[in-house]
Amino acid sequence: MASKKASNKRQRGGQKSCSNVFSMFEQSQIQEFKEAFGCIDQDRDGVIKKQDLKETYAQLGKLNVNDEELEEMLNEGKGPINFTVFLSLFGEKLNGTDPEDTILAAFKLFDPNGTGFVNKDEFRRLLMNQADKFTSEEVDQAFALAPIDPTGNIDYKSLCYIITHGDEKEES
Repeated sequence: MASKKASNKRQRGGQKSCSNVFSMFEQSQIQEFKEAFGCIDQDRDGVIKKQDLKETYAQLGKLNVNDEELEEMLNEGKGPINFTVFLSLFGEKLNGTDPEDTILAAFKLFDPNGTGFVNKDEFRRLLMNQADKFTSEEVDQAFALAPIDPTGNIDYKSLCYIITHGDEKEES
């Protein structure tokens, strides 16, 4: 019975729209990513750096790796690549999360004055009436994590960060 409960919980967790990167994968997948991370983190300091990537490529037989290519890889992490960032990068690739700048660009279309805010009510109307129409419940769920000020405006820069990096409130 306990294993059935755990299985059901895991299934619900996979369907839930949760920004915690660890909820995106099964425990066995996380373990595999941890092993891969350990293989790449050559100096075992918990962060993947350019030298780690060079040494990994060398072990795979590719000795002439372009520094620009390595920098490009590292820049995908938008900072030091520890295991959580590593997992997030795979989560984005596997689950189709758009990069933060793509999401920001989309929000800027609704912010012609460049204030960094969009009106909650106007945005709700757009979400429910354009393209992939959201239901009222889906909009409520999306707004649950959205930083909304007292005047009803969404701070979309903060929201983009939450979408792409997770919400600290969820992780604690």
